[in-house]
Amino acid sequence: MSEISLNKRTNLLEQDPYNYQLQDVEEPNLLRDFFEYTEVPKVSFNFRRTPLGMPENIWITDTTFRDGQQSRAPFTVDQIVDIYKMMSALSGPNGILRQTEFFVYSEKDREAVERCMDLGLKFPEVTTWIRAKKEDFKLVHDIGVKETGILVSCSDYHIFKKLGMNRRQAMEHYLSVISDAFEAGVVPRCHLEDITRADFYGFVVPFVKEIMNMSKEAGMPVRIRACDTLGYGIPYGGVAMPRSVSGIVYGLQHYAGVPSEMLEWHGHNDFYKAVTNAATAWLYGASAVNCTLFGIGERTGNVPLEAMVFEYAQLRGTLDGMDTTVITDMARYFENKIGYRIPDQTPFVGRNFNVTKAGIHADGLMKDEEIYNIFDTAKFLNRPPRVSINQSSGAAGIALWINEDYGLAEEHKVDKHSPVVAYVKKWVDQQYAGGRVSGIGADELHKLIHKFITEDTGNGAL
Repeated sequence: MSEISLNKRTNLLEQDPYNYQLQDVEEPNLLRDFFEYTEVPKVSFNFRRTPLGMPENIWITDTTFRDGQQSRAPFTVDQIVDIYKMMSALSGPNGILRQTEFFVYSEKDREAVERCMDLGLKFPEVTTWIRAKKEDFKLVHDIGVKETGILVSCSDYHIFKKLGMNRRQAMEHYLSVISDAFEAGVVPRCHLEDITRADFYGFVVPFVKEIMNMSKEAGMPVRIRACDTLGYGIPYGGVAMPRSVSGIVYGLQHYAGVPSEMLEWHGHNDFYKAVTNAATAWLYGASAVNCTLFGIGERTGNVPLEAMVFEYAQLRGTLDGMDTTVITDMARYFENKIGYRIPDQTPFVGRNFNVTKAGIHADGLMKDEEIYNIFDTAKFLNRPPRVSINQSSGAAGIALWINEDYGLAEEHKVDKHSPVVAYVKKWVDQQYAGGRVSGIGADELHKLIHKFITEDTGNGAL
């Protein structure tokens, strides 16, 4: 029989006839209608709509020191501590960057955890990722960590093909591991790996319901992380399960009883949808979205943390105390101290994200930077809009470059009709007429302008 009860989230009486039970199967359901390996995955629509339901509080969690280290050279302990301090500064007093997770496999991992915890910073909270073993739960408890990630892969691809189990065996194994975490006094964060290829109603929902029942019996919270491991999630309305991001978030809340504050989205960018999918998870009821700095992670990477900072500001209308200038500090640290080169066109942090090369754009920037700049990048990122000089820059681009690079006051700024601009433009045009294909470097321009001032004209000034 269906049951009518008051939904504390919507404050409405709701009839819920759905009580999903584990559907044990002899052969894996690989959802071939969607995922025929020799074809591009299909996006199917069933036109079922889920209601928007953004939680009262949303936040960002980080996995730079866990997932972000799986695709690059490991950080040193000092680098982890430095980055963690900057994360805390970015998070601000309200803890919008709420948590970050660490490995604890090695002595180096544990040293990094202990040194970050010794800093006494409130945010982001230090959490861990461990193997599903009793001795590891005891280890993180003894260190003083309150929460740890546990891998509970949920698609038949993983259950049958990787683990060599059936669904019931996998479920019983996972529940025993989660019980060990409760017994050790550590909050488990259950990583539902590959949820966008899983049998959502036949395995995920009944499994998560059992987790929530165990949580209630233990008197301890449990966090549920929905992992879009291969980036199959789709943000569009009316998409069929299991690829619907809104359907997954709604289903975990409505059918499995997971409250928003315990629900987290972890996405990958294989189909260029990581940021949009994460924002969709917020909009439909997940309080947390999991990210890495600059999206560094497995294969195509994770949800970029800096992207969700600005997504938060757009959705909430405020930064809620986050210091976004730290994002630029972190990008410089990665490039100058760690040696990681961020692709030039990367939004917010790439060398060229607010640099224009087109003369017509430069002309607009000279008249009013709002015309071709996304927002006040000098205010939010300590990076005013810039131009670079190439065959397309034109006189306006050269004038803007000179004004910015030399920091000329308003009364001393040059325009596109200035003699120095004409002089530089003539040289630039000659360069490209002669077959040059590379951009013009700052050192070259400085030497040319110095020559104009001191040798050719004797002006002594621009």
